[in-house]
Amino acid sequence: MPYRITIEEVGAGSVNFNCSDQQTVLRGMEALGNRGIPVGCRQGGCGVCKVEVLEGTYRKRVMSREQVSEDDENAHRVLACCIWPTSDLRLRVIGKMVDAVRKTGTAAITVAG
Repeated sequence: MPYRITIEEVGAGSVNFNCSDQQTVLRGMEALGNRGIPVGCRQGGCGVCKVEVLEGTYRKRVMSREQVSEDDENAHRVLACCIWPTSDLRLRVIGKMVDAVRKTGTAAITVAG
C-alpha cells in the first residue's frame, strides 16, 4: 500500500511522494530523481539519511548507535534507509541530505512496491 510522505522545509515549501510499505523511505526519496540526494551504505551505518519523523507511524530495523542514539530514536530521529511507512509520514531531513533535498523543489512521485 502506498503512503504519502511529505518532507518539510524544502526551499520555499515541501516535497511530497508516495512510498510503498514494502520500500524504505530512503528508496522513495531516491525516486525523486537524480537531484544529488546522497545515499550511503543503505544499511543504517553511515548516517547520511538521518531524518526526524514529525508525524505518522513506521516500522524500523536496527540502526547504528554511532549514528542514531537512544535519545534520537525516542525523539523519532531515525535513518530513512531503516524505516518503512505504516501510515502517511511528515518528516524533516536533518542529516547530510539537507542541501540536496532542498534543491529538489516540489514533486509528487509514486514509488511502486
